[in-house]
Amino acid sequence: MMRHLLAALLFSTTAFAGPPPPMTAAPSELKPWDSHAIDFETGMLWKVGGDSTFNYRIVPFMVSWRSPRVFGIDFANGSALVVRNKLTGMANWFEDGSENRYLGISGAPSIEWWDASGVWSVFGSIGGGVGFTDSQGVAGGLGQDFTLNWYSQVGFSRAITEDWSVRASAMFQHMSNGGATNPNPGIDALGFVIGVSRDF
Repeated sequence: MMRHLLAALLFSTTAFAGPPPPMTAAPSELKPWDSHAIDFETGMLWKVGGDSTFNYRIVPFMVSWRSPRVFGIDFANGSALVVRNKLTGMANWFEDGSENRYLGISGAPSIEWWDASGVWSVFGSIGGGVGFTDSQGVAGGLGQDFTLNWYSQVGFSRAITEDWSVRASAMFQHMSNGGATNPNPGIDALGFVIGVSRDF
């Protein structure tokens, strides 16, 4: 009697349970260009033009945030060309020149080509912003504290762990006051920057 009761109970629970829920697919691997990133970069820039009479040598310190991709193209081989937002805070130390420091902020698109593995990328940016320097009021130096900046950068990066990568690039930077003072000596500087980046 007990065996018949247990068999009936087992049959009823399996009959009303229904089929097992379908298996859900594992989440796809997040690509580097679909993450936020913080870049830490420094290097050396040398004056290559502008109206300033000083022979500037500038050490830039930059911290940049890059957004997940805004738009882009995924190629059949797995590589991708993407555009991301980029916002940079910069603190320049003037090793040679009239001024001593420059603090500024700039915005730019980050245009990046990534290989199919998501390990290597080639990138470029072009943009600008505003900042403040400690102008000295001397002939040939920057004419005022408030200064506009414009920069372009091209380089490559390589991932070394899942979250960290190294970066190296050539960089051009221009600083002037946009004609707010006369004369308006500007600085054109060219050099290199290296750094690390963390995805999150």
